[in-house]
Amino acid sequence: MAEPEKVEAKKEEKEKPKKAPAAKQAAAAVAAPEKKDEGRGQKKKEEKLTSIVRLAGKDVNGSLPLYRAIDQVKGVGTTMANALSVAIETKLNIPRTETLGNMTEEQIEKVETVIKNPAQYGVPQYFLNHQKDMESGKNLHLVSNDLLFATRQDIARDVGLKTWRGYRHQYGQKVRGQHTRSTGRTGATVGVMKKAELAKTQPAKAGEKKEEAAAPKKEEKKPAA
Repeated sequence: MAEPEKVEAKKEEKEKPKKAPAAKQAAAAVAAPEKKDEGRGQKKKEEKLTSIVRLAGKDVNGSLPLYRAIDQVKGVGTTMANALSVAIETKLNIPRTETLGNMTEEQIEKVETVIKNPAQYGVPQYFLNHQKDMESGKNLHLVSNDLLFATRQDIARDVGLKTWRGYRHQYGQKVRGQHTRSTGRTGATVGVMKKAELAKTQPAKAGEKKEEAAAPKKEEKKPAA
């Protein structure tokens, strides 16, 4: 009877190491969701850090660097944004790669003053978008709502003076001498005929006119007196 007991003891010893990994796997499965939840929490925290910042009348993503954030403002292009970021870095000691969301309100106000008055901070005059203003005669750089208002006033002035540019603006046509036969066609448009087709139709029309001219006119009967 002793031999069967030894066999059973050996079986139990063999089974024990097999059960141990299963327990480890169960513990790992329980710990795994916790790690996933931790990752989700980190993503949520990162999303909270990014915010929307009001810059010169424009809602800008706070996660953008300064030179990219300035580019989002209406009236500021890529070249002007680079020039402004260099001026801000040299005059205000704010690095051009600084994240907009990490900046204080005072720094944002200073950046807005540079955007609205770039000539005072060393930006060349040929970068400005409203040179030789009609009222003040100064070289200005207009952004956001000021730019929209100024363009509307300029168009209204041209229309009121009845200049050719104002006439084109009034009728919704292209202003700067572009072709209008193939592009910018609005409303009910008629198909454009090719020159070869026009050449075929013109002789036929000319022949019809000659026949009409050669045909004798009918004499009108005069009423009897």
